[in-house]
Amino acid sequence: MLYVGVSLQFRFHVTGGDFSSAGTASSEIKKVLKKLNVDGVVIKRAVVSLYEAEVNVVAHAFEGDIFVNISSEKISILLKDKGPGIVDISKAMEEGFSTASPQVREMGFGAGMGLPNIKRNSDFMDIQSVVGEGTTLQIEIYINNKNGEQE
Repeated sequence: MLYVGVSLQFRFHVTGGDFSSAGTASSEIKKVLKKLNVDGVVIKRAVVSLYEAEVNVVAHAFEGDIFVNISSEKISILLKDKGPGIVDISKAMEEGFSTASPQVREMGFGAGMGLPNIKRNSDFMDIQSVVGEGTTLQIEIYINNKNGEQE
């Protein structure tokens, strides 16, 4: 595990519409967390959250950047995208609600479970969006919290 005060930082660029590379960031972070001997339940929660967020950028935005910071206490994920933004965040948080295009749905994405899955698998989630500019999503998963309850 990481030494106290030490952190690892990663940055990934995501291109909107590039479904062939969707999941690259979550796959890389999964490998790192396994090498750090992070508990498997925590890894799963982090990877699910990151994957869902990553796919949302691919499906809905023009481009985005993902910043991941892994410390001895938590996994912090920050996504900043440039895109249409989210008109109604509370509606977007409802299971099954989606603004995905028919083409995205045909590929098996856009079921409206992304944001609810992120919320369910993270210890902290904050989403801010400006229509016509983009969305910023902050996610935290605590390393010593396997069941998803706030400590």
